[in-house]
Amino acid sequence: MKKFSKDNGLKKTKARVFVLLEDLFDSIQIGLARLSFWKKKEKKDFDPRRKVLLPSIEQVDKERKRLGRTNLYTTELLKTTSILIVAAAGAVLIATLYLPVLQVKGDSMDPTLANQDVILLQKTRTFKTGELVGFHQDGKILLKRVIGGPGDYINMDDEGNVYVNGTLLDEPYVAEKSVGECDIKFPYQVPESSYFVMGDHRSVSIDSRTSAIGCIPYDKIIGRVRMRIWPLQDISVVS
Repeated sequence: MKKFSKDNGLKKTKARVFVLLEDLFDSIQIGLARLSFWKKKEKKDFDPRRKVLLPSIEQVDKERKRLGRTNLYTTELLKTTSILIVAAAGAVLIATLYLPVLQVKGDSMDPTLANQDVILLQKTRTFKTGELVGFHQDGKILLKRVIGGPGDYINMDDEGNVYVNGTLLDEPYVAEKSVGECDIKFPYQVPESSYFVMGDHRSVSIDSRTSAIGCIPYDKIIGRVRMRIWPLQDISVVS
C-alpha cells in the first residue's frame, strides 16, 4: 500500500508539473504573439518622413532671413502706426487750440458760405471790419461778418445800406440788401469790448440788428474764418 501511495503521489506531481509547463508555454506563445503584433504594427506605421532631420545651413539661413523680414515688417508697422497716432493727436491738438473746423448750418451767410460748407477758423484776438468771425451764442457757434467795433456808430437806411461812423460801407459780399429782422434804433453805438455783426444774407440773418443777439462781447469771439475746405471743388480762402 505504501508503495502504491508513493507512485500515485509521484504521478500526480508529474501531472501538475506538466500542466504548469503547458501554462508557461502557452503564456510564452501569447507573449511572443503580442510582441510580433506590435512589431508588425510599428513597422506598418513607420513613416520615414517623421524622422527628425537636422536642417541644412542653407535652410537655416533662409529661415533666419524670413524671420528677419517678419521682424522688420512688424517694426516698420509699429513705427508707422505710432507716427499716425502722433500725427492724428497733433492734428486734433492744433485744431482744438488754433484752427477749429466748423460746418456751416443754415443760409444766413449766403452767398459767401453755403449750408453744409466746412470751414477752417483761425483763433485770433484781433478783428477788423469786414472779416467773418465765429462766436459762441447760446451754446452754439455762429458765423457772421464784423460790421463795426467798440465805439463805432452803426446806421442803416430803409434800403438796407449800412453806414459806419457816417461812411457808407462797401459790401460786395451782399447779394441783396435788406433791413431784415431789426428791432434796434439807429444810429446805434457799439458798446465797449463788443462787436456789431451781420450775416451776408441780410433778409434772413438774425444778428446784431436784433436784441435777441445784440453785439457780441469780445471774449465770446473764437476767431476769424480763414478757409472753406469742403466741398473739395470749392476750396478757397474766405474773405
